[in-house]
Amino acid sequence: MRISNFLAAAGVAALLSTAAALPASAELMANAQLKDGSGKAMGDVDLVQTQSGVLIKLQLKGIAPGEHAFHVHAVGKCDAPSFESAGPHFNPTNHKHGMLSGEGHAGDMPNLHVPQSGELSVEVLNSAISLDKGKPNSVFDNDGSSLVIHAKADDYKTDPAGNSGDRIACGVIQQSGATVGNSPAKQ
Repeated sequence: MRISNFLAAAGVAALLSTAAALPASAELMANAQLKDGSGKAMGDVDLVQTQSGVLIKLQLKGIAPGEHAFHVHAVGKCDAPSFESAGPHFNPTNHKHGMLSGEGHAGDMPNLHVPQSGELSVEVLNSAISLDKGKPNSVFDNDGSSLVIHAKADDYKTDPAGNSGDRIACGVIQQSGATVGNSPAKQ
């Protein structure tokens, strides 16, 4: 009888720890489909709001091997072939670019290290952005936001873009499932 009580307690503890790892709300999720300048699919990105920031899960394919800058950009637009329509980096607090320059800004993220296969599965936590429309650092502001992969690595210091080169893949961040943030269902 004691063993069954222990197993039941262990099962409850496992469920509670799993629940703690889930997003605060199933509504705070988003995605982006990365495409190159010719419109070819380069990968999928899922974004999940957590208590510590936004967890960005990338599944990439066909990206040139090597080190590439990866940023959140200020406009939710990806007009090919150059993706200049995505605007500058997402920077609602007007901080200087680069993790090595001091504070960095919300669009800064670590470089991606793509292996020879051109395929990469990685998760990145960005604690400076939010999927909640009610927050000042929300990627769902008036003109939206996008994710961009650059041709070269970010040097983490040169303002405004880290000498990261051309934009080689872009995806508009879109709400997934239920409406994000201040949805009609919440009003």
